[in-house]
Amino acid sequence: MTERKATLTLDGKDIDLPVMSPVAGPDVLDIRKLYDEADVFTFDPGFTSTASCKSAITFIDGDKGELLYRGYPIEQLAENSSYLETCFLLLYGELPSAEQLADFTTRVMKHTMLHEQIHNFFRGFRRDAHPMATMVGVVGALSAFYHDSLDITDPWHREVASIRMIAKLPTIAAMAYKYSIGQPFVYPKNGLSYAGNFLRMCFAVPAEEYEVNPILEKAMDRIMMLHADHEQNASTSTVRLAGSSGANPFACIAAGIACLWGPAHGGANQAALEQLREIGTVDRIPEFIAKAKDKSSGVKLMGFGHRVYKNFDPRAKVMKESADEVLELLGIHDNPTLQVAKELERIALQDEYFISKKLYPNVDFYSGIILEAMGFPVSMFTPIFAISRTVGWISQWKEMIAENGKIGRPRQLYVGPAKRDYTKVAAR
Repeated sequence: MTERKATLTLDGKDIDLPVMSPVAGPDVLDIRKLYDEADVFTFDPGFTSTASCKSAITFIDGDKGELLYRGYPIEQLAENSSYLETCFLLLYGELPSAEQLADFTTRVMKHTMLHEQIHNFFRGFRRDAHPMATMVGVVGALSAFYHDSLDITDPWHREVASIRMIAKLPTIAAMAYKYSIGQPFVYPKNGLSYAGNFLRMCFAVPAEEYEVNPILEKAMDRIMMLHADHEQNASTSTVRLAGSSGANPFACIAAGIACLWGPAHGGANQAALEQLREIGTVDRIPEFIAKAKDKSSGVKLMGFGHRVYKNFDPRAKVMKESADEVLELLGIHDNPTLQVAKELERIALQDEYFISKKLYPNVDFYSGIILEAMGFPVSMFTPIFAISRTVGWISQWKEMIAENGKIGRPRQLYVGPAKRDYTKVAAR
């Protein structure tokens, strides 16, 4: 860190604020002593201009369209790596050797099963319960079964909890899906890849043999890899905030899943696909685009542009390649929703309005197309996101624990009534 400082002048008093320089990204003003020295807070709704922590895990440059996991560009990882190798990278900071990757993969795959009594939790939900509701409950309940990994001060407990959650989230999500459609649970098969095992648990039935298609397996692995972490987003911040209180790791991840459920966060790919269905047919696209261009209409394009990426989403290019491969494999050409998606994509990449507004198709646009083509209902889109993001949440949680930081306690700008005296009910 540099010795530079900024000076804030308030009521004739100068307050020096240290300037911290990161490896990448804008400089940061250290305001930790601002309240003690000047008796003022900062006001930053959504914390969009506030660095809530120091982190060495993920970096995003929205202007350049750059996403780095531990310094590695996401495009290179998507081309050359796998989801479990990326998990190792996020958790431990470096790419594994062949021996380390084999050991890590074995450790994860040996923890894929759930305690048999956990099956009873699923039967406590209504059949039509959203899989995310089921996941929030079941993941939170894991702390009642795995008492040997709850001590957050013990590095080995933290390690065991991390491996368990990476291993068990796909099983929980697949069981939530199977329960929602009235089919029997399919137990994990550890000889398969992480992504292949998840596909089998979702789509296999006891009456028939199921063979994992390598193209679908690769596409699922990429979806998971591209969503593995994304800096200090809402759900990651939720996990860190819950963890700052000393809550057990299973409770923290359950909190992250609950936050991810929101349509403005993890539900974006579901919203994008539902909008494509709302359009319905290709001939209705001009009408919809006209509404999107009209600010007074209130219509927004779902799956286009990104709050962080100002030029393009680096994940979208990789996801588009997978979308093209999956659609070609499955021979899907006459599906109305996918026809609408293809035409809307073509227009977005050529229309001056879309280009000037930087409304390019983002990762949510393509991932929704892929998942529907695979046969997943929209209700499973966010659970798959939760599976993918679990390693990011855990990596951020472990980093926060290692920092020995304070419990999170945001301040507020109070705008309620001033102090007043209580009036008895008869006198009101």
